[in-house]
Amino acid sequence: MTNAQTTALTRQQINHILLANVDLLDSVLRLELGPCEIEVRSNHPSVLETLRHYFRHLVNSNTPGEAQTVISVLALQQPETRLDLHYQDWVREAGKSGRKDSYFDCDNGRVIHKVRTGMLFLQQEGDRIASGDCIKNDNQVINFINAQYMNWLQQRDWLICHAAAIEHHGNAIAIAAFSGGGKSTTMLRLMDLAGSDFVSNDRLFIRRESNEQDIQVAGVPKLPRINPGTIVHNPKLQNILSPERRQQLLSMESEALWQLEEKYDVDILQCYGADRICHQAKLDTLLILNWERTASPLAVTQVNLDQRRDLLQALMKSPGPFYQKAGGEFHRDTTPLDEQAYLDILETAQVFEVSGGVDFDGLVNWCNKRLTDDPEND
Repeated sequence: MTNAQTTALTRQQINHILLANVDLLDSVLRLELGPCEIEVRSNHPSVLETLRHYFRHLVNSNTPGEAQTVISVLALQQPETRLDLHYQDWVREAGKSGRKDSYFDCDNGRVIHKVRTGMLFLQQEGDRIASGDCIKNDNQVINFINAQYMNWLQQRDWLICHAAAIEHHGNAIAIAAFSGGGKSTTMLRLMDLAGSDFVSNDRLFIRRESNEQDIQVAGVPKLPRINPGTIVHNPKLQNILSPERRQQLLSMESEALWQLEEKYDVDILQCYGADRICHQAKLDTLLILNWERTASPLAVTQVNLDQRRDLLQALMKSPGPFYQKAGGEFHRDTTPLDEQAYLDILETAQVFEVSGGVDFDGLVNWCNKRLTDDPEND
């Protein structure tokens, strides 16, 4: 089959190719995210078991709920399907290197090919399809499921941010940072504060109604994926590493440990408790980490983002190749990020730049005083 022939494939034909010889199980995994419900089906029980455990705090009864929106996802465990399509590489964000995603747009659909794993994803308004070795690449299937909820949020005027957040008695502290700046470490350290719950680690959504001052934040059900530097000094996370590996890491130079890329999932339910996840809250504080590994004292300074647009670069995030707008149009990697959209929503936000030297203890203490309305923090 030639490229000219395959690039003429319709979305229905691609559906047929991916679903050929697939027998779906009768069981359905239903994930309840407020008025949005995601139904996941598969042809392999291990795929559903893994997803059921990962999303266990969202699993509803095995009967359809009363959600306003029901999104269907098929996770197909099968050999890699090679579609001889004219894929285009998705341009990665600044600071990222190597090929990761390529894509092909068909009628009202987009095929996303994961270059490193061979996984294929068909994003469309009907059954969203993940195809390939879903067992080995379960994290990509989890991301695909989360992408559907992210689409649902963005189609309802939520704006995506590259930030983590915790909630404390209804109020949220959001943390953005430049690459490797320590937002995950800060967020997990804040989880040690009494009354705090996990909201999000890497994707946070913000929205403000035009006639309201309050800014709402929403997280996605994605567990934190962190590097060893975040783990080794946090008592709550010690079971993630073997004692031998922890000792190896502690023997490293501090700068090398800070830079080490070696991802681990943090099971919030296991490490912190079954009731420590909250997916929506009111934004109280936005911290933008702009500190350095120096001996300088910690400084937390309130800023006006309209006057410090350089800090927006730590917060703004592309919706990515899976984002399909409500009208069916897909996001393009050439679409510039809209600074004004962030400024409009965050106009009433309390935003602070964290500068000086890296001092997690000092920052957690500052946050604790702010959350508990300590007058010394005024």
